[in-house]
Amino acid sequence: MLKWEKQKNGSLKISNSKTINMEKEKKKTLHKLYIELVKLQKEIISSNLKFLVILEGRDAAGKDGTIKRIIKHLSPRETIVVALGKPSDRQQLEWYFQRYSERLPVSGEFVLLNRSWYNRAGVEKVMGFCTEKEYKTFFTQVELFEKMLAGAGFIIFKYYLDISEKEQKKRLKDRETDPLKQWKISPIDKEAQKHWQDYSEARNEMLLKTNFKLAPWFVVNANKKNATHIALITHLLRRLEYLNKDKKLLSHDYDLVYRATPENIKDRLY
Repeated sequence: MLKWEKQKNGSLKISNSKTINMEKEKKKTLHKLYIELVKLQKEIISSNLKFLVILEGRDAAGKDGTIKRIIKHLSPRETIVVALGKPSDRQQLEWYFQRYSERLPVSGEFVLLNRSWYNRAGVEKVMGFCTEKEYKTFFTQVELFEKMLAGAGFIIFKYYLDISEKEQKKRLKDRETDPLKQWKISPIDKEAQKHWQDYSEARNEMLLKTNFKLAPWFVVNANKKNATHIALITHLLRRLEYLNKDKKLLSHDYDLVYRATPENIKDRLY
């Protein structure tokens, strides 16, 4: 049976039923993943787990949207999103990791960091917000810091959302015209495309130097938002054990999430 779509000029055209069916399937899959996330949260609470997810990526990589999907049906009491702004004058005098340490999960909590201490290896390095000494010191201390957290029982997942230069340009342009995205606009946006190569080099060095066995990096091809959400959530759920886990649902490999190995960094990143 043909399906018709009404156009702005009042005319009708046959809709792309294949595309519509694919979108319906994505929504169904996402709904099932939401149920799995609720099961996971029950496990986090009942087992007193301290679960920390770090999301990094370029400007407009989709960190906000991904986090919104993850927490959509989770308890706001035990699910905490942390997106720290520019450090205050006092915080600039603190140990670098201090303000992040205050936001770590306690037992039974699920914390998502929308950008993290890895700011130092990315935007701070590229934009000159830290000294070369501070940058080098970061790589010495971050492994010790994450090793200490893992030893204290924290479960640390690290994801880097990777998008193409063309896609970033499109998304940054959308921010300028979409009234619902005005809050996302920042002075740094204007520098993102100008410093594309600088960010690429900083990203590669960060992934290579901080891909620790106890807290490895996974890269997510984030060019297509809906596919990104499904692939990342599936990958996250697959890595943890919890009661009544739907293993069949989580067995699908979307080929969008992969380890940050030297080979993948060289061949697969934008």
